[in-house]
Amino acid sequence: MTVETDPADRSIFAASYRVTTVGVLMLMTIIAFEALAVATALPTAARSLHGLAAYGWAFTGFLITSVIGMVVSGLRTDRRGPRLPLLAGLGLFVAGLVVASLAGSMWLLVLARVVQGLAVGLLITAMYVVMGEVYPSTLRPRMLAALATAWILPGLVGPIVAGWITEQLSWRWVFGGLAPFAAAGGLLLLPALRRLRNDRRQGGGDPRRVWFAVLTAAGIAGVAEIGQQQNAASLLLAVAGLAAMLYGLRRLLPPGTAGFQAGVPAAIAFRGVLAGAFVGMEVLVPLTLSVQRHYPPTLTGLPLMLTAITWAGASQLQGRSAAVPRATFVRLGLALIAVAGVGMALVAARLVPGWGAFVVWPVAGAGAGFALTTVSAALMEFTTDADRGSDSSSLQLADSSLSAVTAAYSGALVSLAAHGRLSYGTGLAVAFLTMAVLAGLAVTRAGQLRPGPRPVPRAGGPRSGQRSRQPAGASPGSVS
Repeated sequence: MTVETDPADRSIFAASYRVTTVGVLMLMTIIAFEALAVATALPTAARSLHGLAAYGWAFTGFLITSVIGMVVSGLRTDRRGPRLPLLAGLGLFVAGLVVASLAGSMWLLVLARVVQGLAVGLLITAMYVVMGEVYPSTLRPRMLAALATAWILPGLVGPIVAGWITEQLSWRWVFGGLAPFAAAGGLLLLPALRRLRNDRRQGGGDPRRVWFAVLTAAGIAGVAEIGQQQNAASLLLAVAGLAAMLYGLRRLLPPGTAGFQAGVPAAIAFRGVLAGAFVGMEVLVPLTLSVQRHYPPTLTGLPLMLTAITWAGASQLQGRSAAVPRATFVRLGLALIAVAGVGMALVAARLVPGWGAFVVWPVAGAGAGFALTTVSAALMEFTTDADRGSDSSSLQLADSSLSAVTAAYSGALVSLAAHGRLSYGTGLAVAFLTMAVLAGLAVTRAGQLRPGPRPVPRAGGPRSGQRSRQPAGASPGSVS
């Protein structure tokens, strides 16, 4: 049952929500710091442990287990609430940080990253469920906007702080130093967890979803290989991986997702497209400034820092604009991402000066802030109490899977350029334009982000079981 509160509580920092808000934001900030700090410290760690050959697995292993963690967390929260996934995820996250800080070999560090990936998958899905159950619908957009804001500080200072710690102390402190803060964030959530239901709930999904998650994760790993090297074997592996991923997602995501069916499927589909288009370009922004404009490292990352600010600002604006239709924010966000893609293609092709990246890429951040936060808030409204966990995990699955595919696509073009099969300008421009077209095409479907009837699950399918058509928190007879 969704927790509704006194109408006077109109802030996420009101007395009813303050501790929960601080706990969720602290955990998200730590997760953000960890994600950004690892990218800075890991090269030094790999050299220190003589494990550069296993460098890629520190990221791939994290991604694979996070997908599995999302599905497991969704199943558990639908059945018994988010309490256990949150506690288990928190414990595993802290344990992963500690093991990484003490790792004596690269493979032990990779194992720690695998544990961290599982933990983040558990935590992210469970935190979405907590937000759906603790906050009323009027405050959910503001809470999601606050989550986006939680990435600003890590985005601005995370890489710099991690680099300083790595140089002055040790890369081990980048991991170990975060563990106490993660534990503190979890302790702040304990009061909210006591308020949440922990009884057996109707439905809860099919345990076979875990096996489909494993298949999807393995498929993602196969797709990622095409971004590393281009030969017959890697191409076959990527094709097989893509087939496995699509089959797994077909069994995991709600029916109608591929067609942007109104309701939960549309929210999940838009999350995948938005994340895929954004990440497919983001991974290339610093590289474009480096290889095409020969900017130093201190400047190549500056557009990403500016983007963190525009993302958070747009998220806050949409969170306080309840009168604006969701479709408007989604159209605006997709359009801004498409415009940024075209602008970055011009920078990559050297048709506009390099400083153009500092102008156009933050535009993509604003687009993501408007649209991604909107579709996340829409999912919380469209879903039901019985399916909140599975639908939240589906949202994250669409995000991770499409991002992996577009990042692999962009990486493959870069690899072709590195091997002299095409110029860097051509490869980078094609990648940016492809993502711009993807975002532009999705604009035509924005009207689908509206409440819709729940599709009838396929008999015997992984989402079988009676599913309520009543939106979360709605009273009998209310209009969705």
